[in-house]
Amino acid sequence: MSKPPHTPSPDDSGSPHASPASNAAPSGITAQPTPDNDKSTVRRLGNIPELAQWALLLGSSLLMGIVLHHFHVPAALLLGPMIVGIVMGTNSATIRIPRTSFLAAQSVLGAMIGGSMTAAIITSFVDEWVLVIGITFITLLASSFLGWVLCIRRVLPGTVGIWGSSPGAASAMVIMAEAFGADARLVAFMQYVRVVCVVTVASMVANFWVSSSLPPGAEMPVHEWFPAFDIGNFGLTLLVAGISATLGVILRVPSGALLFPIITVMVMHINGWLNVELPEWFLGLTYAIIGWSIGLKFTPAVLHHAASALPKILLSIVMLIGFCAGISVLLVQFLGVDPLTAYLATSPGGLDSVAIIAASTHVDLPFILVMQSARFFMVLLIGPPLAKAVARFTPQSQT
Repeated sequence: MSKPPHTPSPDDSGSPHASPASNAAPSGITAQPTPDNDKSTVRRLGNIPELAQWALLLGSSLLMGIVLHHFHVPAALLLGPMIVGIVMGTNSATIRIPRTSFLAAQSVLGAMIGGSMTAAIITSFVDEWVLVIGITFITLLASSFLGWVLCIRRVLPGTVGIWGSSPGAASAMVIMAEAFGADARLVAFMQYVRVVCVVTVASMVANFWVSSSLPPGAEMPVHEWFPAFDIGNFGLTLLVAGISATLGVILRVPSGALLFPIITVMVMHINGWLNVELPEWFLGLTYAIIGWSIGLKFTPAVLHHAASALPKILLSIVMLIGFCAGISVLLVQFLGVDPLTAYLATSPGGLDSVAIIAASTHVDLPFILVMQSARFFMVLLIGPPLAKAVARFTPQSQT
């Protein structure tokens, strides 16, 4: 099995680098000077020692997380660090979350998702598989159509819009996009923006719904961050997650560090072989690492590269979020699912971010995980072939 070329993606750490296709200013993108070539660019955080940058990142994230948590914002420890990461990344911070740390965080999140699965959930998926697959496939078609429109309208060069519009499987899409001759840096940028938009909107919707659904005079439930836990089960959970993630990375499976722990822990948990133990404080650290990894990827170089197309990229993402919200209305009307559960279940990725938000709110977590996991697997299986098929009907003169 040949080793695919490494390309920047939301699953990788560090700043993305331009692919050969991105050296020339493509059609639809205004040529912008990069921070390295523009002498007027002020490298504010880049001139600060890295130790001080880490201190600023940790301190600001802690403060932001506390503030958001005080106002009962769901997934505060994901959203807060992500916001701080974006601010620091766009101000030329040079620190990056090590790839091993990000993969470790994904493995822990995979263990959390796998531990939330039960035999009843799998049975319900089997009973409703037509509905689950149908909704997921419609979402894929909608995202592919939006990407195709971006391409034929020459908003983005070549087939970038098709690969960048995929609702998940970011690393696989970036790799295939470069192999197909698209600008990998722009594809990765679209994926970053989609994740940030989905997380922000989902957090706002969850916060509004939870606040408005409380009875008059009722208070928000207190979150217990440091509960008593079984150290043996905790260690075994981490061991299983770590081994599974390592295997997924070695086999070079897209998002393998998240995918393999989900499957392994789910099988062991359902059969009673593993009692998943993940304390809230540890999950909070995991959420922060994922938030930092997303936020710090928004570098000045990437923003300069995609500046002229950003408004239309945002418009396409908002349209996709709106389309998925429309599907959630159907779930509410015909299946009796509560609105917040339906919205999070149909939200266009990513699985890790939506799982974090769902775990911090009072929703039907199993239903959400079934829908999101189905979308995740379908995007991995048919997303790249579907994008490639749509790309064949896209004019290549802009590439």
